[in-house]
Amino acid sequence: MAPTPDSPASVPADSLILHTTDNGVLRITLNRPAALNAITPDQRERIIARLSDASADPDVRAVVITAAGKGFCAGADLRGGAATQPAERAAGDVARLIRRGAQRLVSAVLDCEKPVLAAVNGTAAGLGAHLAFACDLVVAAESATFVEVFARRGLVPDGGGAYLLPRLVGPQRAKELLFFGDAVTAADAARMGLVNRVVPDTGLEKAARDWAERLAAGPTRALALTKHLVNASLEADRGTAFAAEAAAQEINMTTADAREGVTAFVERRRPTYRGR
Repeated sequence: MAPTPDSPASVPADSLILHTTDNGVLRITLNRPAALNAITPDQRERIIARLSDASADPDVRAVVITAAGKGFCAGADLRGGAATQPAERAAGDVARLIRRGAQRLVSAVLDCEKPVLAAVNGTAAGLGAHLAFACDLVVAAESATFVEVFARRGLVPDGGGAYLLPRLVGPQRAKELLFFGDAVTAADAARMGLVNRVVPDTGLEKAARDWAERLAAGPTRALALTKHLVNASLEADRGTAFAAEAAAQEINMTTADAREGVTAFVERRRPTYRGR
């Protein structure tokens, strides 16, 4: 199925988000290769909307976020944004900009009720790295790199960086990445636990598609509840986490997929899940 430009005629051609749904997989492609896919506010809102719609769409059972060209995402496109704002700002302007912008994008990935996989085809810098790290699984091409650029620019990390990194690699490694801003290769990112799998550049699309289709063929509601449990467990005490686990299983056992999974086990056959 051919990707559909998700942009009205009034939006420049280089400001597109492409999307297609096939075999239960929604594929979202950042399509500003000339700008290394730096995210504009318009693109950000379109990605957020697509992820929100995916949660409620029974025909979408997994999501892949990837990009066209040689870069995954160079971060937020500051042209026309913070970089061109007046020197004098009202108190709270920057905080509001971040809350309404980069943090909403990262939250949309974390809160999506379908598994989200990042297929990182090149450099992921700043918000681009955080967009990838917020995904449930990350597959990276061998040529991909990850860069925490904020300190280089005299900035504090935003877009959830100081929240995501300690949870993925621990506080000391997170500080090293955030303090120095050194580029991390895909292989090193995998060793740190930032990336699940590294594949040859030519194999990225297939690897991402294979994993996404496996996710799409799974018990969709159970995966959504599992995602919520894992994410919430990082901020919960044992009692709260155990209670949430029991409640989630109670909810899950009302689904057709749960009944199918148990029946298939008893009948010694492969289950057929339908996302219901």
